[in-house]
Amino acid sequence: MTTVVLASHNAHKLEELRRILGPLIPGVELIGYDGPEPVENGLSFEENAFIKARAAAEHTGLPAIADDSGIAVDVLGGCPGIFSARWGGPARDDRANVDLLLWQLTDVADEHRAGGFVCAAALALPGASRDGDVCELGVWKGTLLREPAGEHGFGYDPIFQPEGETRSAAELTSTEKDAHSHRTRAFTALAPAIQALTG
Repeated sequence: MTTVVLASHNAHKLEELRRILGPLIPGVELIGYDGPEPVENGLSFEENAFIKARAAAEHTGLPAIADDSGIAVDVLGGCPGIFSARWGGPARDDRANVDLLLWQLTDVADEHRAGGFVCAAALALPGASRDGDVCELGVWKGTLLREPAGEHGFGYDPIFQPEGETRSAAELTSTEKDAHSHRTRAFTALAPAIQALTG
């Protein structure tokens, strides 16, 4: 059994990725991370995902995976983007983030409210060489609603309506969300590189 560490202190994310990746990476055990969190000062989702994965790989001596994600709104030039978690201020408050984004889109017509959740999923190997490091991008396209709907999910889920859906992401079950989300798309693309570690 090959052990891979998830560079996150979030137990819910560990559970989610075990659900998503479990069938795709037989022979790989995904464990949580309890080491220091690095400063995420990258200028892209990919850079921040690599920062986290490489820090965890260095700290544990194990292969590590990490993700960085957020919402990108077309009419705002891709913002909030990498600043999604702190869009409404440094407190990382979901409600403040949603309220500010909705206010910024107040006068934007429905046909111009396109956007999507973006996730960069990175794999980093321990050691100085970065030859085996891989990053994959997943995008879940949709439209920004005018007011929150739904009680599930977190972050911007209540104001995001995925393409082909009549419900917000916060109205989907976890199974429905897992089937289509940006995180699922990114980690499904990364799965072959993780599985290759079992060599």
